[in-house]
Amino acid sequence: MFNDELSLTKSVLDGNKRQTRRICKYDRPSDEWGIGFPIFEANDFNDEGECTSPLNYAFGWRNKSTGEEIKWNIPKYKVGEVVAIAQRYKDVLDFLPEAFRRKSDGYISSIIPTSAGLNNKMFVRAGLMPHKIKITDIKIERLQDISDEDCLKEGVVKGKVGNAHTDNWMDAYYTHRSSIDPCCTPREAFALLIDKVSGKGTWQRNPYVFAYEFELVK
Repeated sequence: MFNDELSLTKSVLDGNKRQTRRICKYDRPSDEWGIGFPIFEANDFNDEGECTSPLNYAFGWRNKSTGEEIKWNIPKYKVGEVVAIAQRYKDVLDFLPEAFRRKSDGYISSIIPTSAGLNNKMFVRAGLMPHKIKITDIKIERLQDISDEDCLKEGVVKGKVGNAHTDNWMDAYYTHRSSIDPCCTPREAFALLIDKVSGKGTWQRNPYVFAYEFELVK
């Protein structure tokens, strides 16, 4: 699910948005809890013995004094997993199988117009979605730890503001392509974007998030 009102679905389909952050269900219990490690396979380590799994640090916390572990967060998706991009049926009619799309007389099948998914992508079938993404990396971090580079991967748009014929022409950043409110930095634009997507005050709250990196599957 990507936000259509903020043009994020289009940004994914255009290849501009390549990351998404989803808020972790649980927060760190307290400062007394350190990072806990899952059990990794041999291929999760490089030749120097360093853990290279993208799920490192993603499973739980360990009490620094007692060593006790608690279950924390498990990501919904895995590296390598292919996930359908949800879209309304009316937006992908030309991609749907003939049996779902048209009757023999050439009219759109009654299966689709009577479906709640015609205008609401909450009710579509994943197997009928023509566009997909593949998860290529996962990390867990505080929301405000995002880099400028990752802000752009999240769909923040870089543009210009000012007069092109004067020295007042400078970079600006927007929450999406149709936005009229320029920001001075990618982080400022992303802060506005995440508050629109996940609710006002999300950026200020600075929760732990899973940062999923992905690529569009052609």
